[in-house]
Amino acid sequence: MTAESPETSDRVTLATIASEAGVSVSTVSKVLNGRSDVSTDTKERVEAVMDHLGYQRRPARRRGAVIDLVLNELDSLWSVEIIRGVDEVLHAAGASMVLSAVHGRSSATREWIDQLAARRSHGAILVVSELTPQQRRRLTALDVPFVLLDPVGSIDALVPTVGATNWAGAVSATEHLIELGHTRIAHLAGPRHVLCSRARADGFRAAMEQAELPIPEHWVPHGEFNDTSGRAEMARLLDDAEAAGEAPPTAVFAASDLQALGAFEELRARGLGIPAQTSLVGFDDLPVARWTHPALTTVRQPLLDMASMAARTLLRIIDGEHADTLRLELATRLVVRGSTAPPAPAVR
Repeated sequence: MTAESPETSDRVTLATIASEAGVSVSTVSKVLNGRSDVSTDTKERVEAVMDHLGYQRRPARRRGAVIDLVLNELDSLWSVEIIRGVDEVLHAAGASMVLSAVHGRSSATREWIDQLAARRSHGAILVVSELTPQQRRRLTALDVPFVLLDPVGSIDALVPTVGATNWAGAVSATEHLIELGHTRIAHLAGPRHVLCSRARADGFRAAMEQAELPIPEHWVPHGEFNDTSGRAEMARLLDDAEAAGEAPPTAVFAASDLQALGAFEELRARGLGIPAQTSLVGFDDLPVARWTHPALTTVRQPLLDMASMAARTLLRIIDGEHADTLRLELATRLVVRGSTAPPAPAVR
């Protein structure tokens, strides 16, 4: 018998046990958790396979576990909320967190996986990271469970993910502006390749089309989720309207609070009142949204809850539990503050 044989390996997975015992992974999870809805024969067969393969039950692994939290960047207000949510759960569970920033670079992601393998991390939470098939295969080979939080690209049906109702949130933001009486509404969209950005743009278009309102293509510029991009997008909208001799939009829905803050700066710099001349809505409800003057109307994305849910889901997987739902979406909610109002009467 070699050191790599199943009988001596410490990398036996629930899938391996399920295959050997001829049952589902969820059945193995039920046996591990002492569930009563498993027949005695099945329970004995699964336990016999676990003994044969040398499987070590893992309920205590969360205490002292090392969890990797991987973000694109660490210096944004959005990232701070995610870090807070994950840290609270891991601290309560006696686990520790290793932070990494990949800045959207595939080379940095490869380096992070190498470091994860070297320190033998127990699991990983990937935030706004695009996981390639090759990276997923390597994590699987390392037997490192992971959860995607607010994933960027296409989602594998077998990968646990936690997100928010981005489309519905965008619909509620746009409908709010329409109900106030706005008909010329622009959307400062996020990156084209990011799932949540596309969902928010789709929600905006759906609400506008339902109200039979026009959507000039140049009124949906795509940028990044930051204030610099938001200001540049707002400036482009205003400059284009002036060059074409058109009236500018009376309301703007930004795909993130940071983009909305950038738009705030540009509107103020041009002497345009908020909301007297331009109503403004953001998305996220970061703490800073309450500090602007007027305070920012925005869609509350439950970032702390999303991060906490991702951490709890990962800890359950580490403990050997089976996730009943692989795709979790937490509800968004429109928070109306002072940055939105009915449009000013047209000047005759």
